[in-house]
Amino acid sequence: MAKATKKQALGRGLSALLKESTNINSAKDKNADKVVGNIIEIELDLIDVNPYQPRTYFDEDALRELASSIKELGVIQPITVRKLEGNQFQLVSGERRFRASKLIGNKTIPAYIRIANDQEMLEMALVENIQRKNLDPIEVALSYQRLIDEIQLTQEELSTRVGKKRSTVTNYLRLLKLDPILQTGMRDGFISMGHGRAMINVDNTEDQLAIYERILREKLSVRQTEDLVKSLKSGTVTKPKKKAVPAYIKSGTKDISDFFGHGVTISVSSNGKGKISIPFDSEEDFNRIKNLLK
Repeated sequence: MAKATKKQALGRGLSALLKESTNINSAKDKNADKVVGNIIEIELDLIDVNPYQPRTYFDEDALRELASSIKELGVIQPITVRKLEGNQFQLVSGERRFRASKLIGNKTIPAYIRIANDQEMLEMALVENIQRKNLDPIEVALSYQRLIDEIQLTQEELSTRVGKKRSTVTNYLRLLKLDPILQTGMRDGFISMGHGRAMINVDNTEDQLAIYERILREKLSVRQTEDLVKSLKSGTVTKPKKKAVPAYIKSGTKDISDFFGHGVTISVSSNGKGKISIPFDSEEDFNRIKNLLK
């Protein structure tokens, strides 16, 4: 009986604490010490997501795994929120835990409460995310750039805030000079940051893309990519010679093109195997070509 009374009293205390927090907007306000800096179980519906969240992609499989863990063990590490007006809160960090908790139908989540303005909010969110080990290089670079642009930090100040060497910060930021296709390749894991750094000094976009394609095609290592870039810069890279088109393809291409009413493309490999590509302009054109093959 005593236990039930105690549990009920704790429930009333939590309810009262959250009610008292409605007029708390700074650390100097009355009862702020009861809310700010404390960990409180907050209703998920009272929490808004962080508009400054640098991470834009959340792996669904990893999220489901986290949700299963939370279902079994609960939220081990509380999320961090900032107090807004009234009885609303906004995420500072812990969006994966927040999303996973909603995924399994939880109604509340333990949260560490802070008071912060928009600039502090952005800085906390960016720095917190930068410290994570599973960010791709471009996410880190974009977070660094946002801190420089929106918080007005120098690279030296930024390196101090994130606990990294100035040269490390610079190397990440330089990745943003690469062609967007290469940046996407890094984000998707097709090439590493080392590959990206090797191509930074290649000014011509077409050359960057040509090297990128060759990395993928030949599975070049970072060292091989560095050597390729050096050869390109020194002008010693030799362009591949065009393969001679066999005579039977030269003579047959026009006949096939005339038959289908389109200029077909024919490619052939060194082992004699090849393919014929037939373009079409519309559904009707496609059906016309299909009927020719009957």
